[in-house]
Parts: sequence; C-alpha cells; structure tokens
Amino acid sequence: MSKKKKVRVELRKNREKPPRENDITRDFRENDGTADDAHSGERVRAKGNLSRYRTVMTDGDDGTPVVDADCVRGRVLRVHGLASVVETDDGRVFRCAVRRLLKSLATDERSVVTTGDVVWLRPAVAGQSLLVTGSSEGAEPEGEPPTTNDQQPTTHPEGMIERVEPRRGVLTRASRRREHVIVANVDQLLIVMSLVQPDLKPHLIDRYLAAAQKGDLKPVLALNKADLTDTVELQPTIGLYAQLGVPVILCSAHTGYGIDRLREQLRGRSTVFSGQSGVGKSSLLNAVQPGLALAVKSVSEVNQKGRHTTTYSQLIKLNFGGWVVDTPGVRQLQLWDARPEEMEGYLSEFRPYVPLCAFPDCTHTHEKGCAVKDAVARRHITARRYHSYLGLFNGTETE
Repeated sequence: MSKKKKVRVELRKNREKPPRENDITRDFRENDGTADDAHSGERVRAKGNLSRYRTVMTDGDDGTPVVDADCVRGRVLRVHGLASVVETDDGRVFRCAVRRLLKSLATDERSVVTTGDVVWLRPAVAGQSLLVTGSSEGAEPEGEPPTTNDQQPTTHPEGMIERVEPRRGVLTRASRRREHVIVANVDQLLIVMSLVQPDLKPHLIDRYLAAAQKGDLKPVLALNKADLTDTVELQPTIGLYAQLGVPVILCSAHTGYGIDRLREQLRGRSTVFSGQSGVGKSSLLNAVQPGLALAVKSVSEVNQKGRHTTTYSQLIKLNFGGWVVDTPGVRQLQLWDARPEEMEGYLSEFRPYVPLCAFPDCTHTHEKGCAVKDAVARRHITARRYHSYLGLFNGTETE
C-alpha cells in the first residue's frame, strides 16, 4: 500500500441547518396577540458547512480509510439491503455490514457497496453482532433467509466492511438523480435481448453500448428466443452490430441453440448479464451451467412484458472458468454523468464525420453544414442509430 497520510474528507450533507420558523403569525393569533420571544442560543461547534468535514487516515488522496492488519480481502457476491455477502480470498463467506464512515462519505452513489466490489472486512469477534434490522432499498423480502445457488438456507459469520477498493469495469445508470452502480470489476457486458416476447428494442441496445463504452466494458450482444422467429429478417441488424465490432450470438435457452458459443464467450472472463425483464437472462445461465436452478418466470400474456424474477444482482462462479453476474431486469437505461456534447463519441460510426462539420461545436441536431446529418442522408449512418443519438443527446428514452 502507499504511504499513509491525513486528509480532510467531505461527509454527506445530512446535517442541514434547521429551517426558519414559519408559524409565528398562527401562534400570534391563537394566543390572542401575544407571542413568546424567539429562542436564541449559541453553539461552540458549528452545525453548518464547517461540521461536514472530517480528518481520516488514508492510503492516498481519495479519502479511503486505512485498514488494520486483522482485516481480510474479499469480493462482494451479492447485496441484501443492509447486508452484503462477501467471499474472502481464502474461500470463507461473511455476511457484512458497512462501516458508518463509508456511508457518510459524500458520494452520488445510491449505495456504497455493490456486487463485484473488492473490499476489506474485519471479522466480528465471537458473540458480537454487527448487523442491524431495518428496511433499505433493494432489501430482500421477509420470510426465508437468503439462499445460495443450491437453494439451501445459509448462515455465515459476520463482519464489517472497512474499505472498498477502487473500481474498474462498471455498469452504472442514473436512478432518481443518483448513480446506481449495478456491478463493478467485470470484463464484459452481455446485452441480453429477446427477439419476441418482449420484442427487440434496438434503441435500448444502443444505450447499453454507450454504457459499456463509458464503463470500460467489452459489449457482447445475445439475441435470445431465436426458436420463436425467422432469423433471416435479422441479418441487417446482426450485420450492423458486427460492423461496429460487437459480437452477436443468436441463441435459444429453450432448445440449446447457440449455448456452446455463449459458453465459450464466458469462459475465463467476468461477465454481467443485463437486459429487460423476461428476455431470458436467468434461463440462459441455467442453460450455460446446468444445476444453477435460478428462478424464472414466463412473460405476461396481457402486455407481453417480463415479470421481475431476479430481485438482486449476484456474482456466480462458473465451473468451467469465469464469473457471471445475474442482474434484475431494467425498464430503462439512463446514462449517469454524461453531458450531451459527449454523446457523439459513443457512436463509433460518427467519428469519421465529426471533424468535417462546419462548426467545431456542432451538435448534429439542427446545424447547417453538419457532416453527420449528411452521412445519414446518404445512408452511410443508419437513421435508426441517428435516432438513438438524438435520444441520448436529449436525455430521453426512444422506442
């Protein structure tokens, strides 16, 4: 580790100044024209901005706390609300809480720890309980305790997560004006789409490609349910993404078509499966590695949309080498911390034409002399991909 040093870190702004009383007139009328004098007092320690910083010992300038010698390194397998299941490098599994200081650090993330994180944890001493009861977004449902892949109840020793290592290879999105990191420290993103039930959404694929480029992930496109439609009509779509350098795998979890090729794509890599509900992510994993017994559901007959079956992301080790992350289905994918002027860089076919635009700050939306718009008119860039660009630029979902 690097040299230890003291730094000032910013904490969450959860101690705002109290609002000014706004019911003085009402109290005045209720008390027949008499009002108590406003309470006044002094504080030795400031309650405002000056109290939102703290000095901590770190290994660098990122504000990450130092860990002691009794801490062990591990990787987060899944997160259940307030508790995280972590497997250490020596194979032990702990059910961990998160150090309060990590939760207090100023961050735009929806949660401090996510699936795939490399963390340092402190095992709890005998008889000490570090977990507290309470509700949290993404908490597991009441009833049976969490289960592993073999669906047997598990009880693990407890620990406290003291540090989260810097991340690489992340899949993230915007959620309620905050960053939702779906998974961290993976190599590639497997974009799972169904050809029917629900129907294929090319614009959602384009958003995933942009998210993969932003998160430094290799994208792979898996088109499931190939047994339910004529794949000849898909050749233009397959050819488009093949020209962009994206491997496309036609497969069927029901018949086993394409599963061998998918298995080879996963071998020796860390991969996150992501896509809409009902496209068959868990079904493909069950086909790739029989015995996982991941829960699956059929598509709704009313609206032909998938029903949420997977409720949390979990890291699964493959017996032929590699790791996969099964994630809940997404309805929409909004890029996090991406400015409109950056969107042209997420579509590789735009790059040869951007320098040819008449204006250096061309947005490729309304300007005259735009080389990108000319390329669309000449069909050098497909109109559908350009439509996806407009959705990314304006921050709106496209159909």
